Amino acid sequence: MITCQTDTAVVILSYNGTKWHELFLPGIIANAKNDYDVIVVDNASTDDTLQYVKTNFPTVKTLSIAINRGFASGYYDALKQIKAKYYVLLSADFEVSDGWFQPLHTAMEADTMLAACQPKIKYWRDKEAFEYAGAGGGFMDKYGYLFCRGRMFFDIEKDHGQYNDSIEVFWASGGCLFVRADLYHHVGGLDADLYAHMEEVDLCWRLKNAGYKIGYVGKSTVFHVGGSVISYGSPQKLYYNFRNNLILLIKNEESSKLMWLFPLRLILDGVAGLRLLLKGEFKEMTIIIKAHFHVYQKIGKWLKARKAAQSIITTRNKVGIYEKSVIFDYFISKKKLFPKLNWPTKSL
Repeated sequence: MITCQTDTAVVILSYNGTKWHELFLPGIIANAKNDYDVIVVDNASTDDTLQYVKTNFPTVKTLSIAINRGFASGYYDALKQIKAKYYVLLSADFEVSDGWFQPLHTAMEADTMLAACQPKIKYWRDKEAFEYAGAGGGFMDKYGYLFCRGRMFFDIEKDHGQYNDSIEVFWASGGCLFVRADLYHHVGGLDADLYAHMEEVDLCWRLKNAGYKIGYVGKSTVFHVGGSVISYGSPQKLYYNFRNNLILLIKNEESSKLMWLFPLRLILDGVAGLRLLLKGEFKEMTIIIKAHFHVYQKIGKWLKARKAAQSIITTRNKVGIYEKSVIFDYFISKKKLFPKLNWPTKSL
C-alpha cells in the first residue's frame, strides 16, 4: 500500500512508456512541488519502463502490475493499493502546463458534491487545437451518443478562449481525471471488464446516478498526444467503442428508457454497419457485428453489472444530457460546432 504524503496521487498508468516519461515526467514532477505525489504504475511492460523511471526519477513512487488486462483493469488494480484523498488518473502521453494542478484542486475543495473533474485538453501536436479525447468537457445525447465541447465528431475547434469557463458536464476524460478517492471506491471504480474506451464515462455516469457532479475546469490546461496505445480509427478502437457504448446503456440507463433505447441503438448500429458495407468497408462492418455478438453472449454478465450499478442510485443528476439527437444535429442540420446547438451549460 502506498500512502501519499500529500492529499493527491497523480497516478500514471504506463505500458512501454519510456519515451513518454522522458518527455513528460520532468514537467509533471516540476509542477508537483508539495501539491501532489507522482506514482507510475507499470502495466506489465515489455521494455525497461520501470527501471528507467526508478533510475532517472527517484522521487517518483512505482507500482507494478503483473499481467496487462487493459487500461481500465490496470487502474482498477493499482488504485486499490494507493491511499489518498484524491486521485488524478493521468495517461502517460500527457504534457501538463505550468499551474495545471491548482485550479482543479481548488474546484474539488470548494464543492464536496463535485466527484470528479477534468482540465481543458488540447492536442500536443497542434497546441492551438482541442484534442479528441475530452476537449472542453464531455456530454451525452438522449440516445447515448457521446460528444465534447471543442470536438464534435470530425470537427475539432481551435482554442480561442471560448471554453475558459468552469461548468458541469456529464463525463470527464479518463486521460486526465481528477476524482475523489472515497467516491471512486464507493461506486466500484473503473470497470475492469471494459478493457479500454468509455470506462471513464461509465464511472462518471455511476457518480452522477449517485447524485454527484462532474466538472470541467477551463483554467487548467494539459496536452495529449493521443492514440499512443490504441490508435484513432483502428479496428480495435472501433470494436470497443461500439461494444462499450451498449454496455454503458445496459449498466446505467433508467429501466423505462432502456426498454426502447436499447433496441433502437441496435437498429442504428445496424444502419451504421450498412453504410460501411455500401462504402466497401467490409472489415469495419464485421467489427460492429463482433461487438454486438459479444454483448449478446455476455448479457448475463452485463445484467449482473447493471444490478450492482443500479444499487448505488440515489438521485440521478442529468446535467450534461442533451435531450435531442446530436447525430441528427451534426449530420443532418449541419451543426458542426458545440455553440451551434444553442444549448446552455451550467456553471460549477
